[in-house]
Amino acid sequence: MDYTQIGERFRELLKLKNEPVAIRWSVREPQDIEREEGKSRFCKKLEKAMKGEVFYATADEEECMGGARYTGLRDAKEFPANMRSGAFLTAMGVYRDIPAVQRSWRNNLNIEPGIFRALIFAPLGRAEFEPDVIFIICNARQAMEILHANAYDSGSHGLGADSGPICSSMAALPYLTGKVTYGFGDTGSRRHMEIRDEDVMVSIPAGDLPRIVSNLEEMRTRRSFREE
Repeated sequence: MDYTQIGERFRELLKLKNEPVAIRWSVREPQDIEREEGKSRFCKKLEKAMKGEVFYATADEEECMGGARYTGLRDAKEFPANMRSGAFLTAMGVYRDIPAVQRSWRNNLNIEPGIFRALIFAPLGRAEFEPDVIFIICNARQAMEILHANAYDSGSHGLGADSGPICSSMAALPYLTGKVTYGFGDTGSRRHMEIRDEDVMVSIPAGDLPRIVSNLEEMRTRRSFREE
């Protein structure tokens, strides 16, 4: 399937300012894609891809515990106890105390560690591989239309992400559930990414994108979504 053409039409229909990002989990390091130089956080990797970079990353290129843990690149047990406790989040003021951190983390989905060796990132318009998840930063109106397009022929509801990190809510969650997921980002991603206060996030399981694009095209002929 040519996701470059589908991505171009998707961006055109919604008038997206930001390039959607294609993400793929890989059991081995790809031979035809450059490895990321240096280390960065998962959220910064998304931003790099939005700006046009195509690359893959392993656990060695991930500098955030959450990014490595929730994407399955590292086992949480590999981290020291003081990190696994979440105490650093109480020091940052994200949670009041460690029990609150631990309760919150119970709801964060993660890919099983030990399966995948690498994550591949690319702007959707340059993705010459079959992606697993498509990540989008958009405005509320555009997000609403994506959710309506998902429900248009299926009646399916999207999942609303909570306060968890986007490596879980916008990557692992749609991957594991097969559900369109929307959210507002978390304190970490909004601190490290160049996004506007009013921006929202949507992630689409890649297999649903052709259907959603087709639905958007049909919806444009209907009164509720017809452009004036």
